[in-house]
Amino acid sequence: MRKKLSLIILVTIFVFGTFMTINPNPIFAKSKKPVIIGFIGSFDSDAGKSTLRGAEIAIEEINAAGGMLGGRKLKLVKADTGEDATEGIKAYEYLAENKKVDFIISGCIDDVSLGWMPRMAEYKIPTVDTWTSAYSAIEKVSKEYEKYKMYFMTCPTDYALGTQYVDFAKDVLAKKMGWKTCVIMQEDTAYGTGTYAFIKDDILPGAGIKLLDHIVYDPNTVDFSPIYNKIIRTKPDFIYIISSVKCVVPTSQYVKMQVPIPITGINVAAVGKEFWKDTGGMGGGMSTLMPPPTLGMDMDPRTEKFIKKYQKKYKKRPVYPHFNGFNAYYGIYNAVSAAEHAGGFKPLDKWVKAMENEDLKLYKDGKLWIRYAYWKPGELEPRTGVAFTHNVKADISPPLNNGHPALIVTQWYTDGSVKCVYPKKYANGEFTVPPWVKK
Repeated sequence: MRKKLSLIILVTIFVFGTFMTINPNPIFAKSKKPVIIGFIGSFDSDAGKSTLRGAEIAIEEINAAGGMLGGRKLKLVKADTGEDATEGIKAYEYLAENKKVDFIISGCIDDVSLGWMPRMAEYKIPTVDTWTSAYSAIEKVSKEYEKYKMYFMTCPTDYALGTQYVDFAKDVLAKKMGWKTCVIMQEDTAYGTGTYAFIKDDILPGAGIKLLDHIVYDPNTVDFSPIYNKIIRTKPDFIYIISSVKCVVPTSQYVKMQVPIPITGINVAAVGKEFWKDTGGMGGGMSTLMPPPTLGMDMDPRTEKFIKKYQKKYKKRPVYPHFNGFNAYYGIYNAVSAAEHAGGFKPLDKWVKAMENEDLKLYKDGKLWIRYAYWKPGELEPRTGVAFTHNVKADISPPLNNGHPALIVTQWYTDGSVKCVYPKKYANGEFTVPPWVKK
């Protein structure tokens, strides 16, 4: 009996040892498989790089803390869109079919995201978008929830942004500054045209400001003196610029000519630390509307740590994260936290429900400062009565106590500094006019 038992033990050890040689960790091998995170965006733009870098830092931190789902590490793979809608569709397909990603973080511009969204719906891959602000993207989720429920947006939509555009015009441009007339100078792009229509039809009437003239310019314009001279002759109280493509030339020439009229509006380049150097030190007086968090704001302690890591790690532009870099960093944390609660990114429904309940709160001086929570199906934003399903829960109703304003207005000063001037809760500077402008 003992010989028989010994023989059974030996055979068992041999078989188990052979199996372990083939598969040394049969129980945990599958669970230790890395979680594949896909990045989609432009490799060469400041915006694309900012999203990618925010994601990289979040992934490094999560892996250093032990990964997710009991020790699975996160692995990042990338696909370049070149800021082109067609290339964006190809990039999404590449991540889905070739890289078999579990989750996607996007740093795409609006048109590119809208291009790949139908493919996302087919692949059913959980996706967080950090740059896009198109309400039409969120509207898809609200109206066709089952089809687009895997999509979340960490940037307030243009609808939410626009609501606070009106507030800024009312509270600062009209009430504080006493301005009643303006000229809009708009780049000749689809974005510029759409934004102009919104400003003309909603913002200016809402603030009681009269439009005296509308100037459309080619983004490749190199000499703005005829445009500025025409505006000077029109004598508006201020200039409202809409510039998202080539923003440096109209800015630097405004300062070089010392145009005697204040300027504000939308200047995408002004969100970057490189703005001052790009303009040759001639960016003073320019203010711009921007989604938060952004350069010029005071930051909470956790975000300050992220900025220090970013600046230590990346020495080439953008040397300071754009708003979508912050959105990627915290968007990754929200998505991974939801996956922990749901047991992974699959099944999709479990992850979606968990993500809808994510609520990452950041505090400064004991007060809620920035918040990454999301609108759920069926919820309506109280002030507008609009459904923003799966959009970040932007706070657009004063006194702004819910932790994520739709926009921040920042202004560059002639000494090269940049401050937040609106809304009041986040302001650390005053909205002023350049010293050469008579008040």
